[in-house]
Amino acid sequence: MKYTSRRLLHGLALLLAVSFFSFVLAQIAPGDYYTQFRGNPQISAEANAAPRARSGIDRPIALRYAGWVGGLLHGDFGYSLAYHGPVAPLLRQRTGNTLLLTGTATLLAWLLAVPIGVWSAAQRGTWFDGVTSVGVAILLAIPDLILAIALLVLAVRTGWFPTGGKTSPAHSDWRDIAWHMVLPVAVLIAGLAPVLVRHARAAMLEVMDSGFALSARAQGIPRPRLLLHHLLPAAMNPLITLFGLSLGTLLSASLLVEVVMGWPGLGPLFLEAVMARDFAIVLAVVMVSAAFLVLGNLAADLLLYRIDPRIRSGNE
Repeated sequence: MKYTSRRLLHGLALLLAVSFFSFVLAQIAPGDYYTQFRGNPQISAEANAAPRARSGIDRPIALRYAGWVGGLLHGDFGYSLAYHGPVAPLLRQRTGNTLLLTGTATLLAWLLAVPIGVWSAAQRGTWFDGVTSVGVAILLAIPDLILAIALLVLAVRTGWFPTGGKTSPAHSDWRDIAWHMVLPVAVLIAGLAPVLVRHARAAMLEVMDSGFALSARAQGIPRPRLLLHHLLPAAMNPLITLFGLSLGTLLSASLLVEVVMGWPGLGPLFLEAVMARDFAIVLAVVMVSAAFLVLGNLAADLLLYRIDPRIRSGNE
């Protein structure tokens, strides 16, 4: 409980810092939602000033920040000027779509990358290790944006995959949703899996060269059992640390992929809010992303505390 409480306090302090700097940067940015109406001859300056006053944009920044943080504590993310309604319902629906996409991609990337990395380390110097290293290097060199555009062009020209949306007009079952997820999930996996393969391989190689691994080989332990029951658990620490970071990284990448591939998640909502200077939605998306990063790191810290006795002994 002491360790968990300390990590929670660190996470809350980070969220508070993110909220403060994000809010200040949003407020000092040139223009706001009502700036676009100033050049409209049909809207007078008085008519434009009235809604500004009602929305509270002209209040001091300290008062606006205090009111915004107070609303966050009660689950109120503010009022969207562009959508003419509260932000929370918009955020709830789009967050679910983004979590569905990123959760699926994260699970599949880890299930694919860790076995490949472990087996590549076990087959060090063989053709499999060489092919894996070349494939990882190629995927790391390709930007996610280029890969997303290439797959989107392939879908348009062949008609094999949907080119946007979450469901088809005539279908809305889970199979149709899964089919719409194929391309964006593939892009996210292609961005995350190479990093995981490299880290898994490096962690396994470090453990395989350790003294206890040589002693285990000398005792005649079968190789599959040695890899899975002895070496892999010992190599999990850096991978668990990477797990927390991968959640935040994948969430950031998914915002771009969603915009390019037309997935109705937080990405298109964020872009539309930026273009409309609807800073209530912008700040809400930033805070949700930061919260997921903090939760991912907290989960990784708790897993490390559970499996590594050195961490437990250092916090007693």
